[in-house]
Amino acid sequence: MSTTRDAADALKFPILIGDIGGTNARFALLLDAFAEPKTFPVVQTADFPTLDAAIQTAVLDKTSIQPKSAVLAVAGPVDGDEIDLTNSPWVVRPRQLIAELGLEDVIVLNDFEAQALAISSLPEKSREAIGGGVPHEGASRAVLGPGTGLGVAGLVRARRMWIPVAGEGGHIDLGPRTARDIAIWPHLKTIEGRVSAEQVLCGRGLVNLYDAICAVESKEPVFTTPAEITEAAINKRDAQASEAVELFAVYLGRVAGDIALVFMARGGVFIGGGIFQRIIPILKAATIREAFEDKAPHRALLAEIPLYVVTEPLAALAGLATFARTPRFFGLETTGRRWTAA
Repeated sequence: MSTTRDAADALKFPILIGDIGGTNARFALLLDAFAEPKTFPVVQTADFPTLDAAIQTAVLDKTSIQPKSAVLAVAGPVDGDEIDLTNSPWVVRPRQLIAELGLEDVIVLNDFEAQALAISSLPEKSREAIGGGVPHEGASRAVLGPGTGLGVAGLVRARRMWIPVAGEGGHIDLGPRTARDIAIWPHLKTIEGRVSAEQVLCGRGLVNLYDAICAVESKEPVFTTPAEITEAAINKRDAQASEAVELFAVYLGRVAGDIALVFMARGGVFIGGGIFQRIIPILKAATIREAFEDKAPHRALLAEIPLYVVTEPLAALAGLATFARTPRFFGLETTGRRWTAA
């Protein structure tokens, strides 16, 4: 049954933690409060009809450990007993997970709440600075990440707790700034006439941007997937692919600057997501940093805010594990998002 138990209530170990995106699902088991998460191979959501089947095959069939609790982060808004993923046909049904998998307690969060939890304690070895700026201790932070979609979340400090702030910030408007942008924009695929950040800054967004550049150049598109475009850009095999990746980074820097202003993120803005990590080697840090800071009349403010790339590939799982060990340290509202066995 769904309950109004406080997030500070301790979860029973072992705890299953899961980061479920539109394309990939990542799972781990946390045996106790001191153990490092025991991770399992990443699986693709398209390979399983349901989340329950994925957990059974990818985790439970591979271990004799029976988890008693689960903390899951999903790519979509958490609302009600049936939770639809934004970019996947999976529907998360916590009551069914309890009934079929023998769990006693299930908490479901937004996937970028998990990313926000991760940046509460992300070590220096798991991040790489882009440009200058000095983080303010205890100041708000923000995270965004292009993947199957564009996730955005904030992290604020209050009452000696870190409080993640989830939302759908990836769907803010993205507009043209330069003459090149103005040439490209009419060729971008829109949603009801609108270019949102996610229409450009995610996997399918990179394809959208590449196709638009080809249209401007009167070239027939050669590539159809984000992986093909990034590979061609990394190896300098295609001018349009190279420009698409360069502009992708610039637009992401612009949006990161916007998010920094929204959250007054003096603690830093963190960019996650596999797409950005793959293209880092060919990007010009100064160009991204300039796009991040170019926020008149607040350029001086942005120059003081650190911008980081998250280099830890399992950051969301690390964030979930941090929360699962010590939920009392986080101001995470779980009313309507926590279910317990009857």
